[in-house]
Amino acid sequence: MVNRVVLIGRLTADPEMRYTQSGVAVTRFSIAVNRNYTNQQGERDVDFINIVAWRGLAETCANYLKKGRLVGVDGRLQISVYENQEGRKVRNAEIIAENVQFLETNRTREGNGSDFGDSSYGGNSGEGFSGSNNNNHNNFGGGWNQNSSNNQGRRKTDNPFEDDGKPIDLSDDDLPF
Repeated sequence: MVNRVVLIGRLTADPEMRYTQSGVAVTRFSIAVNRNYTNQQGERDVDFINIVAWRGLAETCANYLKKGRLVGVDGRLQISVYENQEGRKVRNAEIIAENVQFLETNRTREGNGSDFGDSSYGGNSGEGFSGSNNNNHNNFGGGWNQNSSNNQGRRKTDNPFEDDGKPIDLSDDDLPF
Protein backbone atom coordinates (compact mmCIF):
# COMPACT_ATOMS: atom_id res chain seq x y z
CA MET A 1 0.00 0.00 0.00
CA VAL A 2 1.15 3.51 -0.77
CA ASN A 3 0.39 6.75 1.05
CA ARG A 4 2.40 9.48 -0.69
CA VAL A 5 1.46 13.11 -1.30
CA VAL A 6 3.48 15.66 -3.28
CA LEU A 7 2.33 19.29 -3.25
CA ILE A 8 3.59 22.67 -4.41
CA GLY A 9 2.02 25.78 -2.96
CA ARG A 10 2.47 29.04 -1.08
CA LEU A 11 2.35 29.43 2.68
CA THR A 12 -0.85 31.11 3.86
CA ALA A 13 0.75 32.32 7.13
CA ASP A 14 4.02 32.11 9.02
CA PRO A 15 4.65 28.62 10.44
CA GLU A 16 3.92 28.01 14.12
CA MET A 17 6.40 25.89 16.06
CA ARG A 18 5.75 24.27 19.43
CA TYR A 19 7.35 21.54 21.48
CA THR A 20 5.66 18.41 22.81
CA GLN A 21 5.87 17.60 26.54
CA SER A 22 8.83 15.35 25.73
CA GLY A 23 10.66 18.20 23.96
CA VAL A 24 10.07 17.19 20.32
CA ALA A 25 9.67 20.14 17.91
CA VAL A 26 6.49 20.25 15.80
CA THR A 27 5.67 22.95 13.26
CA ARG A 28 2.30 23.50 11.61
CA PHE A 29 1.59 25.59 8.53
CA SER A 30 -0.80 25.57 5.61
CA ILE A 31 -0.22 26.04 1.91
CA ALA A 32 -2.52 27.23 -0.84
CA VAL A 33 -2.50 24.92 -3.87
CA ASN A 34 -4.23 25.79 -7.15
CA ARG A 35 -6.48 23.23 -8.76
CA ASN A 36 -5.74 22.21 -12.36
CA TYR A 37 -9.07 23.35 -13.75
CA THR A 38 -11.01 26.62 -13.79
CA ASN A 39 -14.51 27.17 -12.45
CA GLN A 40 -17.45 28.63 -14.41
CA GLN A 41 -16.13 32.16 -13.88
CA GLY A 42 -12.79 31.17 -15.42
CA GLU A 43 -10.94 31.32 -12.10
CA ARG A 44 -8.86 28.59 -10.50
CA ASP A 45 -10.12 27.24 -7.21
CA VAL A 46 -7.63 26.91 -4.39
CA ASP A 47 -7.25 24.23 -1.73
CA PHE A 48 -5.77 25.13 1.65
CA ILE A 49 -3.83 22.14 2.96
CA ASN A 50 -2.51 21.72 6.50
CA ILE A 51 1.10 20.54 6.86
CA VAL A 52 2.83 19.16 9.97
CA ALA A 53 6.62 18.81 10.27
CA TRP A 54 8.48 17.13 13.12
CA ARG A 55 11.92 17.35 14.79
CA GLY A 56 14.76 18.96 12.76
CA LEU A 57 12.52 19.55 9.76
CA ALA A 58 10.07 21.40 12.05
CA GLU A 59 12.82 23.71 13.31
CA THR A 60 14.12 24.41 9.81
CA CYS A 61 10.64 25.25 8.49
CA ALA A 62 9.92 27.52 11.45
CA ASN A 63 13.23 29.35 11.05
CA TYR A 64 13.26 29.86 7.28
CA LEU A 65 9.71 29.82 5.92
CA LYS A 66 7.46 32.87 5.86
CA LYS A 67 4.01 33.69 4.58
CA GLY A 68 3.87 33.70 0.77
CA ARG A 69 6.96 31.52 0.19
CA LEU A 70 6.67 28.83 -2.49
CA VAL A 71 7.44 25.33 -1.16
CA GLY A 72 7.29 21.74 -2.30
CA VAL A 73 6.09 19.24 0.29
CA ASP A 74 6.55 15.48 0.09
CA GLY A 75 4.84 13.44 2.76
CA ARG A 76 1.92 11.25 3.72
CA LEU A 77 -1.76 11.90 4.33
CA GLN A 78 -2.97 11.41 7.87
CA ILE A 79 -6.65 11.50 8.88
CA SER A 80 -7.42 11.93 12.57
CA VAL A 81 -10.89 11.49 14.05
CA TYR A 82 -11.96 13.01 17.34
CA GLU A 83 -15.15 13.93 19.16
CA ASN A 84 -15.84 17.65 19.60
CA GLN A 85 -17.60 19.35 22.53
CA GLU A 86 -21.03 18.73 20.99
CA GLY A 87 -20.31 15.01 20.76
CA ARG A 88 -19.92 14.97 16.96
CA LYS A 89 -17.13 13.10 15.23
CA VAL A 90 -14.75 15.45 13.41
CA ARG A 91 -12.32 14.28 10.74
CA ASN A 92 -9.14 16.27 10.25
CA ALA A 93 -6.87 15.73 7.24
CA GLU A 94 -3.25 16.90 7.27
CA ILE A 95 -0.01 16.09 5.49
CA ILE A 96 2.86 14.80 7.62
CA ALA A 97 5.89 16.28 5.86
CA GLU A 98 8.87 14.06 5.25
CA ASN A 99 10.65 16.50 2.94
CA VAL A 100 10.14 20.22 2.39
CA GLN A 101 11.83 21.93 -0.53
CA PHE A 102 12.22 25.71 -0.52
CA LEU A 103 11.48 26.67 -4.12
CA GLU A 104 12.41 30.33 -3.81
CA THR A 105 14.45 32.48 -1.48
CA ASN A 106 13.88 35.97 -0.15
CA ARG A 107 16.22 37.26 -2.85
CA THR A 108 14.08 35.63 -5.55
CA ARG A 109 10.85 37.11 -4.16
CA GLU A 110 12.46 40.55 -4.02
CA GLY A 111 13.78 40.24 -7.59
CA ASN A 112 17.47 40.41 -6.63
CA GLY A 113 18.61 36.99 -7.77
CA SER A 114 17.70 33.63 -9.23
CA ASP A 115 18.08 31.11 -6.43
CA PHE A 116 15.60 28.51 -7.66
CA GLY A 117 15.46 25.21 -5.80
CA ASP A 118 18.31 26.15 -3.51
CA SER A 119 17.34 24.20 -0.40
CA SER A 120 15.78 20.85 0.29
CA TYR A 121 15.35 19.59 3.81
CA GLY A 122 13.94 16.33 4.98
CA GLY A 123 14.66 12.82 6.06
CA ASN A 124 12.87 10.25 8.14
CA SER A 125 10.23 12.26 9.98
CA GLY A 126 12.36 15.39 9.58
CA GLU A 127 15.50 14.11 11.29
CA GLY A 128 18.57 15.74 9.80
CA PHE A 129 18.97 17.09 6.30
CA SER A 130 19.06 15.24 3.01
CA GLY A 131 19.55 16.49 -0.50
CA SER A 132 20.69 19.85 0.78
CA ASN A 133 22.24 22.14 -1.80
CA ASN A 134 22.83 25.03 0.59
CA ASN A 135 26.19 26.05 -0.84
CA ASN A 136 25.54 25.31 -4.51
CA HIS A 137 23.42 28.28 -5.54
CA ASN A 138 23.02 28.86 -9.29
CA ASN A 139 25.26 26.00 -10.40
CA PHE A 140 22.47 24.01 -12.01
CA GLY A 141 19.22 24.41 -13.94
CA GLY A 142 20.60 26.94 -16.41
CA GLY A 143 22.60 28.90 -13.85
CA TRP A 144 26.32 29.43 -13.93
CA ASN A 145 29.16 30.15 -11.58
CA GLN A 146 30.30 33.77 -11.70
CA ASN A 147 33.90 32.76 -10.98
CA SER A 148 34.07 30.14 -13.73
CA SER A 149 36.44 30.85 -16.60
CA ASN A 150 33.96 29.57 -19.21
CA ASN A 151 31.49 32.43 -18.59
CA GLN A 152 33.46 34.59 -21.06
CA GLY A 153 32.04 37.97 -20.13
CA ARG A 154 28.38 36.92 -19.94
CA ARG A 155 26.35 38.79 -17.37
CA LYS A 156 24.12 37.06 -14.84
CA THR A 157 20.39 37.54 -15.49
CA ASP A 158 17.34 37.01 -13.31
CA ASN A 159 15.83 34.58 -15.84
CA PRO A 160 17.32 31.08 -15.58
CA PHE A 161 15.55 30.05 -18.80
CA GLU A 162 16.78 32.92 -20.96
CA ASP A 163 18.81 30.63 -23.24
CA ASP A 164 16.00 28.04 -23.47
CA GLY A 165 16.54 25.83 -26.50
CA LYS A 166 20.18 26.83 -26.96
CA PRO A 167 23.12 24.61 -25.95
CA ILE A 168 24.60 25.32 -22.53
CA ASP A 169 28.37 25.27 -22.13
CA LEU A 170 29.10 23.20 -19.00
CA SER A 171 32.31 21.81 -17.60
CA ASP A 172 32.67 18.95 -15.13
CA ASP A 173 33.16 21.55 -12.38
CA ASP A 174 29.59 22.81 -12.98
CA LEU A 175 27.96 19.45 -12.26
CA PRO A 176 26.86 18.59 -8.70
CA PHE A 177 27.85 14.91 -9.11
